[in-house]
Amino acid sequence: MTDSHASTTPGPAFSSLSLPPAVLENLLRLGYERMTPIQAAALPLALAGKDLIAQAKTGSGKTAAFALPLLANLNPRRFAVQALVLCPTRELAEQVTQELRRLARAEDNIKILTLCGGATMRPQIASLAHGAHIVVGTPGRILDHLSRETLPLDALNTLVLDEADRMLDMGFAEDIATVVQRCPKQRQTLLFSATYPEGVVKLATRFMRDPQQVKLTERHATTKIRQRFYEVKEGERLHAVGLLLDHYRPVSTLAFCNTKQQCRDLVAVLQGQGVVALELHGDLDQRERDQVLVQFANGSCSVLVATDVAARGLDIAHLEAVINVDITPEIEVHTHRVGRTGRADEAGWAFSLASVDEMGRVGRIDEMQGSASQWHPLSELTPAATGPLRPPMATLQILGGRKEKIRAGDVLGALTKDMGFEAAQIGKINVNEFSTYVAVEQGIADEAARRLNAGKVKGKAVKVRRL
Repeated sequence: MTDSHASTTPGPAFSSLSLPPAVLENLLRLGYERMTPIQAAALPLALAGKDLIAQAKTGSGKTAAFALPLLANLNPRRFAVQALVLCPTRELAEQVTQELRRLARAEDNIKILTLCGGATMRPQIASLAHGAHIVVGTPGRILDHLSRETLPLDALNTLVLDEADRMLDMGFAEDIATVVQRCPKQRQTLLFSATYPEGVVKLATRFMRDPQQVKLTERHATTKIRQRFYEVKEGERLHAVGLLLDHYRPVSTLAFCNTKQQCRDLVAVLQGQGVVALELHGDLDQRERDQVLVQFANGSCSVLVATDVAARGLDIAHLEAVINVDITPEIEVHTHRVGRTGRADEAGWAFSLASVDEMGRVGRIDEMQGSASQWHPLSELTPAATGPLRPPMATLQILGGRKEKIRAGDVLGALTKDMGFEAAQIGKINVNEFSTYVAVEQGIADEAARRLNAGKVKGKAVKVRRL
């Protein structure tokens, strides 16, 4: 195994790679000019056909680091599954699929399918019968298709394991092993993992041929994430979260609790203070989870209160603050939590509330980070005079989605052309299987819902409600 380390200086241009002109042109159009450290270290090796173990976290540009080699190996004229990407969660699989679709635009008609649990089997089987070039999915569902023999892998030439450490954490080791055994021996395997624990090492030695190892040595730039610790008594912990929000006024905050009960209690306290807060934990079903994530990602919820397990695989752009409501017993998890903010060169806040009982944990965090924590008194937090924190947007749910052939453009057109709203007042539009979510500015939410209910989308009357 050979090691190469990625540096933190701006990377070389994509044009220095041996990629076809159409691919380079598409990369430029998408705003990919210079490689991130992980791309600069991984791409030359992967494009040369080597097996690769790359240690990189979400937000480091790793998707392009495996997408470009995988696309380079594809024969678009051969209608068979030639690449398989395994992801720990449905959210991550959806993100990877979107990124792959954008990067694959240079080639005509490359078909990419997402196969995850939580969706019905029959449409997936029908799509597979029509053929696909690339499949992105979660281990359990991929295994399901393999056992039904609906997913032939005999033409496979690239296998990607994305966020391998989290797939192992979630208990997918055996599923992965079974999937890998169904793949052809002659293939390229690319493994990406934020950490490199024993389990991942074992996985690599079992399934890979002389893998090259690429490590991203940079930790988050210390200047980008400002960490502050506040000492609290057990009884004032939840109240302290309200004080932080009132003082710093972050537009979007992810608050981590160690237990589901703590999540519920905090959401109740914040909602009582007029803050738009939602909870994310293991007791939600997939539909509830989807709705919560849509509202948080589109700016219509100020605070998402989550357990670590529930927050797995979330990649929220522009997250202004993270609050550790409890200090986690696992130091690695603390780094992971804090690393959610300050992405893509934006500054971020990380606030941690610690009681006397948790000081031992804080000591271990200091040791790992190689610096002493910055402590601030709660008394310095002063409320803003402008009342409770309000999110900029609100979410409208339209009953009807991909099944009814609704596209984001149809909804935007209805709101702007037909109903006279400004395009600037409309935010993210998410079209799911059976419903469509559209973010609109708070001030126009009720009026927009009223006009949509009275009007039409794509020539059809629709039912709309404000979430």
